[in-house]
Amino acid sequence: MRSEWLPVDLPPDLLVGTSSFSWPEWHGPFYPPELPVGERIAFYATQFPTVEVDSSFYRCPTRAQTSRWARLTPESFRFALKVPRAITHDTALTGPDTDVAEFLDAVAPLGPRLGPCLLQFPYVARGADADEYRHGDRLRESLARWLDRWSGQAQWVVEVRNAAWLEGPLPALLAEYGVSLALTAYYTMPSLASMLRDGLDPLTGPLAYVRFLGHHKQLDARNAELIAEGAKPKGYTELIVDREAEMRGWVDALLPVLTRRSTWCYFNNHYAGFGPGSARLFARLWDEIHG
Repeated sequence: MRSEWLPVDLPPDLLVGTSSFSWPEWHGPFYPPELPVGERIAFYATQFPTVEVDSSFYRCPTRAQTSRWARLTPESFRFALKVPRAITHDTALTGPDTDVAEFLDAVAPLGPRLGPCLLQFPYVARGADADEYRHGDRLRESLARWLDRWSGQAQWVVEVRNAAWLEGPLPALLAEYGVSLALTAYYTMPSLASMLRDGLDPLTGPLAYVRFLGHHKQLDARNAELIAEGAKPKGYTELIVDREAEMRGWVDALLPVLTRRSTWCYFNNHYAGFGPGSARLFARLWDEIHG
């Protein structure tokens, strides 16, 4: 799609959007300043073909909420949603099935607009559990039991933040259940290019799901510093870290991926300071490098 924020025609199987659409400080830099809060998603859908809903990680959405999203967006628009942390973090996949059933019921009104559902798992520090830090066996075993019950109920995507787990049996487990491994531009994880150089095929499911996350604490600190200096407004309103060289590496590595899978890319504010700005830079670089 062509828009102010995606000004080039990207391949139809390459969907680009941001992580969240509800940041208040985006009024002005992204949303028209006078846009009512309730119309954010309708405007957003004129600029991007997809969004990753981050708020569902903190609280399961309601059917009324997802029904409204469906009414305000075209049928071609796609919602990816983060699975509530009550499922992935608080109980580590061992909670009651009612939690998962509630989530699936809540997203059902999206109908064809429902895209992937992301199971994001926390980083395990060496000091907290050295064996799990290296192997991730406990998570993998819990995930296998969980997928026995829930695979096929949604297009699940799994994100882990311990790089060593990618060298073990986790990718094979995901491939067995047709679950995609999230590819992350994150400081604890390898880049796509490095995974491919090391002979690791990260495409375990029917789609490629890419998250540009950056380094949360470092970005927060730099943003606070610039605000204190009076160099920028409060909030995440502009790009403040130069990620172009890194992003070029991703754009280059993703071309062969796109020949094998539809590819969904989402940009967090914490990647470079402003999610829509990073998405626009990605589109420009894709057009420049691949045409």
